[in-house]
Amino acid sequence: IEQACDRLLTEAKDRLGISSYQRVLLLPPDITRAHAGVGWITEYLYHRLDEAGAEVHVIPTLGQHVPHTRQDNQWMFGTIPEERIHAHDWRGGVTHVGTIPAEFVRERTGGAVDWEMPIDLNTMLMTQDWDLIINVGHIVPHEVLGFANHNKNYFIGLGGKRTLGASHLASAVYGIENNLGNLLTPVRACFNYAEEHFLGDLPDVYLQVVMDYREDGTLAHTGVYVGDDVDTYYAAARASMAQNITAFEEPVDKIVAVMQADEFRATWVANKAVYRTRMAMADGGELVIIAPGVERFGEQPEVDALIRKYGYLSKDEVLARYATEADMQEIPHATAHLVHGSSEGRFTITYAPGALTQEDIESVGYQYLDLDEALRRYDPEVLEDGWNTLPDGERIYFISTPSAGLWSTRDRLDSRAGHEQHR
Repeated sequence: IEQACDRLLTEAKDRLGISSYQRVLLLPPDITRAHAGVGWITEYLYHRLDEAGAEVHVIPTLGQHVPHTRQDNQWMFGTIPEERIHAHDWRGGVTHVGTIPAEFVRERTGGAVDWEMPIDLNTMLMTQDWDLIINVGHIVPHEVLGFANHNKNYFIGLGGKRTLGASHLASAVYGIENNLGNLLTPVRACFNYAEEHFLGDLPDVYLQVVMDYREDGTLAHTGVYVGDDVDTYYAAARASMAQNITAFEEPVDKIVAVMQADEFRATWVANKAVYRTRMAMADGGELVIIAPGVERFGEQPEVDALIRKYGYLSKDEVLARYATEADMQEIPHATAHLVHGSSEGRFTITYAPGALTQEDIESVGYQYLDLDEALRRYDPEVLEDGWNTLPDGERIYFISTPSAGLWSTRDRLDSRAGHEQHR
């Protein structure tokens, strides 16, 4: 990976005609992708550029997630100076760069969505001069874009409220199970349009990693994909498709998933355990989520309040209420999340959180499990990824890092494939 970073810096200079790097912007994911090693990759790039005399800045592409604390930055980015790491302000720190026409959105969603997508992006990104912008990221199945990373760093990670709302709700209306693990989804097609039409002058490059489980159960890098075009994304996404999607012949009755405490502190992000596994779950089954770091529902007070008010509902229920409820219309990205965290009434979701109470959990439509009891029965230090039989004979499927993949029945994968827009 270090060699790929060095080659990136050399080739970018040649291709862009840069005599020496003066100002460089690094755009890594936020702490919820820390397990992918993107923090130390960013740190490596920072110091190589700093040693060469460049002024280097870092903006974690956190979208509307809670900004990192100083401790978060030190844990993820090591020795990068705090004053060079900038928090994205998705409400007040964005600049309008263009609008994706409603006609294009309608065409790509097959008529499911008929609104335009305003594109508002981080002001520091768009208004300051950069010799090079390096997007660092982890390619993995994703509920909105089919696979995470590539220009998601811009339009979600550094997007404004209007962009986040229009895109997330569009994906929810289209159906997240029609998006997960497809190379080109309607929203990604929209973002590709925006990148081509609005960001053509940015001197940027993508460095994307793919990971898979080794035989000892640990995650390891299996590929590094570097380039400035969409074909680089497709190559990485195809590798992720081959390595990060687990297909079952039959639905799974019980899945136990662990969301790491140092990365996942709200159900907003911990619910990756829901939408990465829901295509594998049997009707009437149970998904147990052990989330010792979870202390809230939303990443902002107004989002937390919306989740508490409505709970996690089916797509049809959410869209029916969205038509009349002003608070849902005010924060559509949060409205979309109500769908993403739902079982659509097919199976039970049982949460074992670190700080939320039983009353909190049950009020949003989940079942509650005491964290200590969950850790005793489903000890992550004892269970192995995959099938496990407990001492009392219960058979479960254990997932230690749900954010690293997608689990589905083969039938649901085949159904989803009909929505693939990459030809």
